Amino acid sequence: MKTAKIAEIFETFQGEGIYLGERQVFVRFFGCATGCVFCDTPLSDYREYDALELKDKIAKYQDYHSLCLTGGEPLAQADFIKEFLDGFADLGVKVYLETNGILTDALAKLIDRVDYIAMDFKLPSSTKRGAFWKEHEEFLKIALSKEVFVKIVVARQTTDEDISKSIEIIQRNDAGIPVVLQPNWFEADAGLIEKMEFLRERFKTSGILNVKILPQAHKLVGIK
Repeated sequence: MKTAKIAEIFETFQGEGIYLGERQVFVRFFGCATGCVFCDTPLSDYREYDALELKDKIAKYQDYHSLCLTGGEPLAQADFIKEFLDGFADLGVKVYLETNGILTDALAKLIDRVDYIAMDFKLPSSTKRGAFWKEHEEFLKIALSKEVFVKIVVARQTTDEDISKSIEIIQRNDAGIPVVLQPNWFEADAGLIEKMEFLRERFKTSGILNVKILPQAHKLVGIK
């Protein structure tokens, strides 16, 4: 039986994106190869679970909106997740995937087992890492078979060029996709919000109308 590295399991309210405020059970998978400079969840420890152990752990929770698979990057352990999620649909449990939007083959393995996808666009000017435009577009094409929204972390150094490329990808695939602009938590101030308001208008004038500026609300109120 496969095992996975799990950093933590807990229940709280979703603090980001279009499902802000929904109660979820979170399974935080250990490990992520992206290494964004603004990462706010550095992980140093984990426990290994097999699928049955993790299901037993989840079974104690009741009356929540969905099971949130987050990280780290959960799709780095896609084979385990595929095994773990067998039978969840029969139980009426909805599955919410938070992902960096890069691991296309891994998503393809799981797409029939998830219900909601919170997909990052990793802008190279924000992350200070490489560009993933091709991966993001291929990932989005698969994700569009489910309910998906795109999250973009905006930093002071975010460039107009990266925003333009994000707009082009969304326009080519579905201009109706919800887009969440999220301020870099470590730089959030009035100046950054002003920049984000300008960028939101750029999306809207391009025909992408469902764009929101949403901070990480769980950090504002001091919950996990």
